[in-house]
Amino acid sequence: MNNNEIKKVGAGFGVLVIRDDKVLLGKRHDDPEKASSEMSGEGTWTMPGGKLEFGESFEDGAIRELKEETNIDARRVKVMCIENSIGPKAHFVTIGLFAEEFEGEAMVMEPDEITQWEWFGLDSLPEKIFPPSRYVLERYLDSSFYKKSEQ
Repeated sequence: MNNNEIKKVGAGFGVLVIRDDKVLLGKRHDDPEKASSEMSGEGTWTMPGGKLEFGESFEDGAIRELKEETNIDARRVKVMCIENSIGPKAHFVTIGLFAEEFEGEAMVMEPDEITQWEWFGLDSLPEKIFPPSRYVLERYLDSSFYKKSEQ
């Protein structure tokens, strides 16, 4: 980043989808060019989500991204937590949403970014989870809305 570039904070979200006490996570492509995130995360597991588009509500964005990435239709989602994600190259406010009502089976809709979707037991999560997704999962498990990160 050169000195003339203005640093901006982005807004994104992760959608927590749980069925039969299992959470849906997608494997991000191992190639950083394809994993497509300013927060890095290649080769990690992530929940469905993405960047908030101009003029979009959190809920509408979550429903849109869930459909685009997994082909799952959410009928109702709710905001459950927020995170202030600050990385070496990017700064995002991540809004965690919970899919309260949804239907359909997860399918890989964007194979250049997510190579597979898998359901994991909440007590047997994969080791390498995308940090914003890990945060949303932790807030769900400890029933909290926000926890100031140690930086």
